[in-house]
Amino acid sequence: MQETKLIKIDPITRLEGHGKIHILLNKNGNVDEAYFQVVELRGFEKFCQGRPIEEMPNITTRICGVCPWAHHLASAKATDAVYKVDPPEAAKKVRELGYCAFFVHDHSTHFYALGGPDFIVGPGAPSQDRNIAGVLKKVGTEIGGNVLKALRYAHEIEEMVGGRAVHPVFAIPGGISKPLSENECEKIQERAKFLLDFSKFTVNTFEKTVLQTKHADLIMDDPYRLRTYYMGTVDDKGKMTLYDGQLRVIDPDGQKFAQFEASDYLKHISEHVEPWTYLKFPYLKKVGWKGLVDGKTSGIYRVGPLARFNVVDGLSTPLAQAAYEKMFRTLKKPAHETLAYHWARVIETLYASERLLELVQDPDVRSSNVRTIPTATPEEGVGAVEAPRGTLIHHYRTDPEGIVQAVNLIVATTHNHGGICTSIKKAAQGLIKKGKVSDEILNMVEMAFRAYDPCLACATHTLPGHMPLEICIYNPQKKLIKRMSRL
Repeated sequence: MQETKLIKIDPITRLEGHGKIHILLNKNGNVDEAYFQVVELRGFEKFCQGRPIEEMPNITTRICGVCPWAHHLASAKATDAVYKVDPPEAAKKVRELGYCAFFVHDHSTHFYALGGPDFIVGPGAPSQDRNIAGVLKKVGTEIGGNVLKALRYAHEIEEMVGGRAVHPVFAIPGGISKPLSENECEKIQERAKFLLDFSKFTVNTFEKTVLQTKHADLIMDDPYRLRTYYMGTVDDKGKMTLYDGQLRVIDPDGQKFAQFEASDYLKHISEHVEPWTYLKFPYLKKVGWKGLVDGKTSGIYRVGPLARFNVVDGLSTPLAQAAYEKMFRTLKKPAHETLAYHWARVIETLYASERLLELVQDPDVRSSNVRTIPTATPEEGVGAVEAPRGTLIHHYRTDPEGIVQAVNLIVATTHNHGGICTSIKKAAQGLIKKGKVSDEILNMVEMAFRAYDPCLACATHTLPGHMPLEICIYNPQKKLIKRMSRL
């Protein structure tokens, strides 16, 4: 039997949720396998059954405190579809307005607190410095104050629109619960202008701390390059949209593979299950599940900021479009460089802030016509939005009384699961040679999943046939004498 050595990264850091990475080295010290394992289960799909359908937009926000707005709006759109009701234009625009503020808040948090430290502070910096404190030490406390101010302003907009900043309650079947007042619109506009300036600063910060330094080479490194299919939402002009549109899929060569309504997702996507993780593995039906490999013959696809940029024909706001064009003057489209997710993310922050200002200045958002009362008998519906981490799908089926009978959720991190696992393995194989491992190298392996900004509480929707379990028995001298596992 070939001798193997196990390297553990447990827990993995700077993400939402709990997970670990196991890396298996062969006798030559090179990587044979690397496994990304998620060790928690949420179970929302099951315990939402039996609930009134109109409760779903408020229940599903509790899946995660990081991305409740995405779940709230995907759920609201699904309940619209269940009742076959089309909300007024004003309601759609107010929903999108609040969502843009959420996007600025979410993406900024990831850049400055989760993903950014690897670049601003450096992947080889001491672990105690690879955090937001280290970032503030590097960029200065004045900039740190602006970060906090931007997050506060985004929260305030979310609260004005959604009733609550973290768990919004405003979206209901057929529209929203209340219109925006003139005073609220004025306050939102004032804050939106600051967020636009802040987003421009964030893009400039990324250029100075990453693109104009040696870290730019890291983005291009082969260990972080993965050729996959990509999926994102486009409007009727092929431009990026975060709230509503059709789902477009391109192949690794950039050719359009499919474009369809979210309600038809089951015609295009299947979900593979493995016994060692709580996450499913979505894949493209027409390509098939070929395992954790990349390439055109693999059904693995990716979603999120980089995927959205790869599938769309452009962005609809001028500053973000200019930044998007600049990005693809450096990278070939479609870009397969996983670490470029960070680049696309900061540009999306700029897009969301521009779109936020556009919407609050639109006369429609001041309209009092914000709900179409549902009259149809409820039955089945699908709702989808582009969450910060990628495409989010909610699918509900009810009885004629509107009681939920079945729920299926495919969240962004689940869509990305195959890509995350494959990225981690490729990074480990490219970085670990002849058994040489350091804290910096292990952090660089973690960077392969951190680029996706994974949300594991959202993503855990499969229960293996038994509970994954590991028991370690130690003697009084704290020496491991026996390990028992059921994985």
